[in-house]
Amino acid sequence: MGENTATARDEITSLKTGLDLGMTLIDTAEMYADGGSEEIVGKAIEGRRDEVFLVSKVYPANASRKGAVEACERSLKRLNTDRLDLYLLHWRGNYPLEETVEAFEGLKAAGKIKAWGVSNFDVDDMDELLSVPNGGNVAANQVLYNLGRRGIEYDLLPWCQERSIPIMAYSPIEQGRLLHHPELIRIAKTYQATPAQIALAFLLERDGVISIPKSSNPQRVEENRGSIDVDMTDEDWAILDAAFPPPSRKKSLEML
Repeated sequence: MGENTATARDEITSLKTGLDLGMTLIDTAEMYADGGSEEIVGKAIEGRRDEVFLVSKVYPANASRKGAVEACERSLKRLNTDRLDLYLLHWRGNYPLEETVEAFEGLKAAGKIKAWGVSNFDVDDMDELLSVPNGGNVAANQVLYNLGRRGIEYDLLPWCQERSIPIMAYSPIEQGRLLHHPELIRIAKTYQATPAQIALAFLLERDGVISIPKSSNPQRVEENRGSIDVDMTDEDWAILDAAFPPPSRKKSLEML
């Protein structure tokens, strides 16, 4: 969002529709549209800030002790708010984790953020994070996770579940590519649902996982909301597992 002024109105309407439907977590980042996404979000939540759980992310290149603080201030200005509910390191960069965590903890103490987390961290990254001072305060890990990319189920997902660290699943319908899978289409028809709703329902079934589907179309936002009402049988979950097999070995963490 925020890359094209011609679509800005629809993007703002979509976000407001999500809020109206109780979908109150909004995820953005300074990277998206070079800050333009944050500006769209700021307009969408104007007058409704207290309804929103607001998430943004810092570029790794800005994740120094001083740089993360300055980047956060810029994000807050674009979002037209005084605080973030969650601030994430977008992916690992060259700055030591200890330095980034120190910056995050300072932002938290100042009331600029309520909590902090990471994105695109695998198990070894998480182990290292927990070894630095205050690293155990990590509140979430946002990673690529959907029916077609289940690699985290082998080790990262259970690792996070055991430690009560939520997983935020980005690209939950694989940027639309999943929706053409024949088995997904067949199961969706069985439940008078759409393939996207089944793909989102798969993630909603996982403990400690929240999905963040993006849509600039208010009708699609309503469709996404409908995934909550999908109630599949164990037999159909097994069929879905056969069509999209879980991992049998460790895989490198995938990213988009």
